[in-house]
Amino acid sequence: MAIDIKPANGKLGVLCVGLGAVSTTLITGTLMARKGLANPVGSFSQLGKMRVGRGEKKQYKHVGDIVPLTNLNDVVFGAWDVFTDNAYESALYCQVLKKEDIEPVRDELERIKPMKACFDPEYAKNLIDPSFGRVPDPLWAMPTDTRWNYAQNLRRDIQNFKKENCCDRVIVFWIASTEKYTPRNEQVHGTLAGFEAAMKADDREHLSPSMIYAYAALMEGCPFIMGAPNVCVDIPAMFELSRKQNLPIVGKDFKSGQTMMKSAMAPIFRTRLLGVEGWFSTNILGNRDGQVIEHPDNFETKRISKASSIEWILEQDEYPELYTDIYHKVKINYYPPRKDNKESWDNIDIFGWMNYPMQIKVNFLCRDSILAAPICLDLLIFTDLALRAGMSGVQEWLSFYVKKPMTYDDERPVHDLFQQFAMLKNQIRLLGGYEADQELD
Repeated sequence: MAIDIKPANGKLGVLCVGLGAVSTTLITGTLMARKGLANPVGSFSQLGKMRVGRGEKKQYKHVGDIVPLTNLNDVVFGAWDVFTDNAYESALYCQVLKKEDIEPVRDELERIKPMKACFDPEYAKNLIDPSFGRVPDPLWAMPTDTRWNYAQNLRRDIQNFKKENCCDRVIVFWIASTEKYTPRNEQVHGTLAGFEAAMKADDREHLSPSMIYAYAALMEGCPFIMGAPNVCVDIPAMFELSRKQNLPIVGKDFKSGQTMMKSAMAPIFRTRLLGVEGWFSTNILGNRDGQVIEHPDNFETKRISKASSIEWILEQDEYPELYTDIYHKVKINYYPPRKDNKESWDNIDIFGWMNYPMQIKVNFLCRDSILAAPICLDLLIFTDLALRAGMSGVQEWLSFYVKKPMTYDDERPVHDLFQQFAMLKNQIRLLGGYEADQELD
């Protein structure tokens, strides 16, 4: 029996925190796709087919024929940013897409002008450091204020955007910089009451800008998606608020390039019972993401996210003779000439029969935003589906799209790409009134 899902009527507003490379690539591609001028390659929600039913009842259907998805024509984009550039100007500056691929939707992009951001330079120092190139001039940010007042300002922004664009519902999506690492503090992050008290006390040490955005979004009845590795909605206070508001929360950190490869390759070793001695990963990239995470405080947040996958997939407790003390090293280097064209190298030292050593080397020359854009599209489309289905709290079924899948504190995350894909399809089956028939270990 199908779950009662509200129809995807009216406009779906998508408010992006950040109007940089990923956001403008997402927006441009979506606008082009709905004009029939581009194919949404990489998007499971738009192109994917999957099986429903078994045996004689088996059918292969497009995802949109199984569950009611929002039509791309009904999506309205808005944004906050510290730069004043509209979406067209930002897309040109980021140089992900060629000018001729932007021009057909120029008018629509120019109408997307960012609102002033809630910004604290302590959480992304390199973003406004002149030694790293372009600096926002002027800094398009809200005046310095308390964390509590910032939240109220953001709530008004959401209200105004929703009214001005006649949106039926709104999703807030962090597609901005990696913030410096913010360890959990139980007094501040452990309960909603403690979190709100800390905002009113203007606790800048424990409350990052992304947390303020998440709080404002949830208070306004908007699901929140965390696209960076920031500690944000993966704290008990946000779990509590999302349940209280009956809203989905999703995160964290897009699984676009190197970690996608890891989450696909590590299961090969585990399935074939090949040992792993070490895994060295390094990247070069030159976009604003690379600029920000060049700072050690921000790199630590990214390192934790990127380093988590193989340890969860290659279980030391189950196979101590194969996966004990894996030396896992992750490095990221800012290299401006590459811009958005990231290159990653992996050297994997494995061993097989009679402990004889072998090596695997992977060189992935990818385009960061080209890989991230369809992930963003699927996350916003499926999060809206979850909203209309009344699914609140952490959406673990969307782990397929993220590096560090969110779970509640007493649950184990799934990092295996193929098990994540099975989770995604099972949830779609359930929402469509079919049996969830792919079993997971």
